[in-house]
Amino acid sequence: MNVLQLDTVRLSADRTHLEILDQTLLPNTVKVLSVSRIEDIWEAIRLLRVRGAPAIGVCAGYAIALTASRIETGDQEQFCREFVKQKEYLASARPTAVNLFWALNRMEGVVRASLARPVAEIKERLFAEAQAIRDEDVAISHSIGEIGFSLLRHGDGILTHCNAGTLATAKYGTATAPMYAALEHGWTDLRVYCDETRPLLQGARLTAFELHSAGIDTTLICDSMASITMKRGLINIVFVGCDRVTRNGDTANKIGTSAVAILARHYGIPFYVCAPSSTIDMSLETGDQIPIEERPPEEVTEMWYTERMAPEGIKVCNPAFDVTDHSLITGIITERGLCRPPFATAFEALGIGR
Repeated sequence: MNVLQLDTVRLSADRTHLEILDQTLLPNTVKVLSVSRIEDIWEAIRLLRVRGAPAIGVCAGYAIALTASRIETGDQEQFCREFVKQKEYLASARPTAVNLFWALNRMEGVVRASLARPVAEIKERLFAEAQAIRDEDVAISHSIGEIGFSLLRHGDGILTHCNAGTLATAKYGTATAPMYAALEHGWTDLRVYCDETRPLLQGARLTAFELHSAGIDTTLICDSMASITMKRGLINIVFVGCDRVTRNGDTANKIGTSAVAILARHYGIPFYVCAPSSTIDMSLETGDQIPIEERPPEEVTEMWYTERMAPEGIKVCNPAFDVTDHSLITGIITERGLCRPPFATAFEALGIGR
């Protein structure tokens, strides 16, 4: 199976529903869901059937265009009010991934810029904008891949955490994009180590699945094995994705990422964050301002097990993300270029946040 040919999310040809690759079933089952109701799309985002910041943004663009196409009014102001209501509902699906809000706000901008036009034309413009978000995501991932590839050497061992691969984007991924770029350049001697990424196992179920399927030398390790793998000299560079980056470079990513960054600093291994510019939130000064999603305790105590693996009544802490301090980050790779500290200055130099 060529994972680069899998569409994480797409709009059906007749524009009546979304087709979403259900990532909760991978790697054992490849199933595409057909969803048309906004409530079902909200559920798909909330329950991680579609996941990864860029893919969530693509999904949100398609979803709000599809939902808006069903608003039955010819009055532009009434259309706008109903659009905003549906947009706010979709935005409530998940609190941390900024691409969800970025895409929805971008779509609202199309509506507000088109209020002098007939409603039917506004609807068409929304579909066009949603497709543009998807096409741009592919180009962004490819650019990140080429920049990340320039940092690699033949024979490198790469560590990645969670899934920031093609399954988390429209294509190529962010943290995995340098690996796919290496394949396109004919490099076959890279080694990739995937953290399993507890408790949802995105590294085991998704990253290991897609990289192995692509023919990349891939080794799965438990999260707690990262230190000894680094100590043994098997890791030369770390690439991770992100869900939000603040002005100073603090980065929210899947829980466990900050521990990888601390280990990389200890062992002198460069640690790079692969971040589409849309994930850089210049309105937040530091990572302390990023809302951290708390998920159900059952993900820790019961998911993946045939029997419950913790005592009944035990308290569970299950934050979905942590924040990596900017001081631990070697560089942030955006589609516009590689940013090095001080990150606020680097972001501004590339025109990010303007």
